[in-house]
Amino acid sequence: MTFTIQFIIDVLSLGGAYALMALGLVIVYGILRLVNFAYGELIMVAGYTMYMVGGTGLPWLVMALIAVIMAIAAGIATDYVAFRPVRDKSVTAVLITSFAFSALLQNAALLFISPRPRTVPLPEIFSQTVQIAGVITPLRNLITIAASVILLALFAFLMRRTVLGIAMRAAATNFTMARMLGVPANLIITSAFAISGFLAGVVGLLWIGRIGTVVPGIGLGPLLVAFIATVIGGMRSLPGAVIGGFLLAMIDTTLNYTLPQDLLKFRDAFTFSLVIMILLWRPEGLMKGPASGQRT
Repeated sequence: MTFTIQFIIDVLSLGGAYALMALGLVIVYGILRLVNFAYGELIMVAGYTMYMVGGTGLPWLVMALIAVIMAIAAGIATDYVAFRPVRDKSVTAVLITSFAFSALLQNAALLFISPRPRTVPLPEIFSQTVQIAGVITPLRNLITIAASVILLALFAFLMRRTVLGIAMRAAATNFTMARMLGVPANLIITSAFAISGFLAGVVGLLWIGRIGTVVPGIGLGPLLVAFIATVIGGMRSLPGAVIGGFLLAMIDTTLNYTLPQDLLKFRDAFTFSLVIMILLWRPEGLMKGPASGQRT
């Protein structure tokens, strides 16, 4: 019983973070049909913002809010710098600019801050533990679960019950038709990047809350996780991204619990093998997105 509770907590905690990462990536892909490879650097921006305002004496929640705002700003800047100027060009041009903007942000951190890990201020609650039915687990895991549930619920409400969400869903289904019906294209795309930045900022707080430091390449891991989760769930499906995130977390957690110690260093190889098997069974992902629509 104790093992089962610990396993469930670990899967829900890691899966919640993975699901938020995947949503931040797929919400842009759903409209533009392009992967934002600078997404990981939005997490880096949030982390370094926390580091830079750490010595100001501000309350931690205020610092966290500033970090999320900076991630949103970086997300919008990604649209204006890397995507909008070449949006009507080839897919290759957009992907190159996306990679270039990612490299620009990473090198800016290397040049103006430091290539070494920097400690990010965290409240004591992130290092505390709590006992549940005889299981001792870090309180940050429960914080991650609660934050994920709240944000996933808010995201579902936004997409289904608001004008912006309905317009974004229409654009994801058929962008050309949505524009002909009066949906403002640039506003929808910028909103998608802003939401992606918001999710990246929150994920950055939760992710860094686990490790306590930030480095210029911190966004690579979350970007890879988000990409794999969206591929598993379906590149154009928002519910699929959530399912893919939790499924990937369950695979990782199961391997952590079952692999012998000397094989743990090969965990990623086992994970990718299972992902390949899933894609051989469902090449389009577990859930299909809208059947129509073209890249803008």
